[in-house]
Amino acid sequence: MAERLNYQCKFEKYKEELIRLRRHFHRHPELGLQEFETSAFIQEYLGKLGYRFRIVEPTGIIAEHPCQDEAAFAGKKKVVLRAEMDAFPIQEQTGLSYASENAGVMHACGHDGIVASALVLARILAEEGEVFPVRMRFLFEPAEEIGEGAHKFDVEKFGCEWGYTMDGGEVGELEFENFNAAAAKITFKGRNVHPGYAKDKMINSIYLANQFITLLPSIERPEHTTGYEGFYHLIGIQGEVEQCTVSYIIRDHDRAKFEERKKEIERLVARMNTEYGEGTVTLELRDQYYNMREKIEPVMHIIDIAFAAMEAVGVKPNVKPIRGGTDGAQLSFKGLPCPNIFAGGLNFHGRYEFVPIQNMEKAMNVIVKIAELVASR
Repeated sequence: MAERLNYQCKFEKYKEELIRLRRHFHRHPELGLQEFETSAFIQEYLGKLGYRFRIVEPTGIIAEHPCQDEAAFAGKKKVVLRAEMDAFPIQEQTGLSYASENAGVMHACGHDGIVASALVLARILAEEGEVFPVRMRFLFEPAEEIGEGAHKFDVEKFGCEWGYTMDGGEVGELEFENFNAAAAKITFKGRNVHPGYAKDKMINSIYLANQFITLLPSIERPEHTTGYEGFYHLIGIQGEVEQCTVSYIIRDHDRAKFEERKKEIERLVARMNTEYGEGTVTLELRDQYYNMREKIEPVMHIIDIAFAAMEAVGVKPNVKPIRGGTDGAQLSFKGLPCPNIFAGGLNFHGRYEFVPIQNMEKAMNVIVKIAELVASR
């Protein structure tokens, strides 16, 4: 215990490193599947610490520090800390001295601080491994923002029982519920004729699309929902008289309600085909991801560990549902339960995204404490 208390007194050294790394990544953002400089930097950093790692093409990294004392690690759990690397296609307007140097690209989703935190934890485990006898692997994932990252990883090869994603926002957030998600593309076929002679002949597909939109309840849109309430979200419309396409995303935390939402879309398509003729309206409907709660509930001890870690370092846990998705859900359904813990960032996906240093320190304290608690189990 004396060693662990002594470690806490050393944190200022790591705090400065955390700030330095976060500012480096913030200055050099890269879009999904283009994180080549970011990946090279991480590889060099980990290599200097003695980590062994392998690349998951094109830019992903799985890393683990070799055991210094195999006996000390015998029977210890293996867990994953997942950090996302990609940035967001937005022009930064913060005016900071370390603002993005890549035009039109910004770390506006907190991944700069998340990667920095993961690297600092990797350094702590390398330098203070005798204090934390835990086999922790690090997953540096590309392309989270475009949904192309998680499926590139074979979780069976991790050899780990569970993981944590630093992907939440405000201090204390602990999340293991997310939306069930589907995407719908609905195409309306019309008939175009000269407007001067259109009576009883023209079918304007744009009006058909508008009719469909009005059939869905307006109260069940994102701007009218909160908490566990689901929605239909119209995200795009393209067309002209002869053909028009609308795109929706469908979201609900409750799996039964989610399935019912998809059936409602199918019913409305069938209803309009009955009215205007079979084939007038066609539907492409696909599931995107599911609520990871059903995979987390059988292993709730991993939530208990995160909860206890927060309380131990003076952070009040705030368990809340994610009104969105997370690649941790994909990993959970692939066999690696992976809830979210906060990273401390604010104003995500905006030009003025930022993270207070105090929040980063609290997030860092939590993941270090998680490593300690896992080591003691």
